[in-house]
Amino acid sequence: MALKNDEETEKLFYTIGEVAARFDVNASLIRFWEKEFDSIKPQKNKKGNRLFTKEDLDNFHLIFHLVKERGYTLQGAKQKMKQNQGELEHSHDIVKNLQRIRAFLVEMKGNL
Repeated sequence: MALKNDEETEKLFYTIGEVAARFDVNASLIRFWEKEFDSIKPQKNKKGNRLFTKEDLDNFHLIFHLVKERGYTLQGAKQKMKQNQGELEHSHDIVKNLQRIRAFLVEMKGNL
């Protein structure tokens, strides 16, 4: 399952709708993961709308990778994130780079 809109942007804050669209999930799943994982702490504006940072997005990428792509349970993902945070981030970065390379190669093949 690939992420939508995986291009890197330089925004400071992302709305819950933008985060949900980026991962192709419902906003309710984003709110649920926010409650389940301590590493996601969005700021809220005066209206109470959640504003997610780049760090929050990086944590969502890790959670998404573990739960949706690798099939971990929520509890298993929590344990994995606590035990091997650095190693997990490194391996996830490698997977993201390989996915980008694959998408580029598929695009090149389509252009031939």
